[in-house]
Amino acid sequence: MNLVKVSEKRKVKFMRLIAAFLLVTVFLNPADAEIKSRVVHYSDGDVALEGFVAWDSAKVEKPVPGVLVVHQWLGLTDYEKSRCKQLAELGYVAFALDVYGKGTRPANQPEAAKQAGVYKKDRELYRRRLTIGLEQLRGMEGVAKNRIAAIGYCFGGTGAIELARSGADISGAVSFHGGLDSPQPGLGKNIKTRILVCHGADDPFVPAIEIAAFKSELNNAGVDWQMIEYSGAVHSFTQPMAGSDNSRGAAYNERADKRSWMAMRSFFEEAFETPAK
Repeated sequence: MNLVKVSEKRKVKFMRLIAAFLLVTVFLNPADAEIKSRVVHYSDGDVALEGFVAWDSAKVEKPVPGVLVVHQWLGLTDYEKSRCKQLAELGYVAFALDVYGKGTRPANQPEAAKQAGVYKKDRELYRRRLTIGLEQLRGMEGVAKNRIAAIGYCFGGTGAIELARSGADISGAVSFHGGLDSPQPGLGKNIKTRILVCHGADDPFVPAIEIAAFKSELNNAGVDWQMIEYSGAVHSFTQPMAGSDNSRGAAYNERADKRSWMAMRSFFEEAFETPAK
């Protein structure tokens, strides 16, 4: 046997395998595949609003599910924009709406509490801003109009639930450490979608009496809901900017953040494939 010829044959075979691998890699990861984003200008009457949308430019051949992101009490910040990009990496078109209005971004907690309070006291106004944001997402190119879910953080978690209470035609709503008060229990009957609540077991800002009332509202309305509590987690557990001091009542918890994100992904898999009953 000619060892030189055998070696050459193996070399040629190896090079062919490398070429095939590179071809498949290029096919699966085209050069133009990247997460893109842009600012979205829209309005509620005379009030200018400024949202943010992110999507995967490689997934444009057919409509994909959309995810509406409702911001926390500081307004639409880089935090929500980063979440939109994470959602885009999962294959969704993610739109962070603007509840407060263009340029209205609280600089500190007292300002945030005052601004959020406007909408918590006027739930009708809050639901209108949420609905306008939903319609923006629903009208975007590449979005499967019958497969849209809403998620929200803190103030925005309350918003995701309020959108469901408005009777919105969505596939699901997810609240991350959101307020769970039930000021108008009768609105539970309007909910036509499933709900996931990701909650810090040690959250001091959500009293047990509010949780009980919230569950009662959903149960009385026959809503398909689930609630996951994370041990050792307080309010704002998905937000690194909250720091790590649980004694303040709001702090980041990496474990709860990762687990709740995975719970959301599992929830979406079901929500986008199976209509809510």
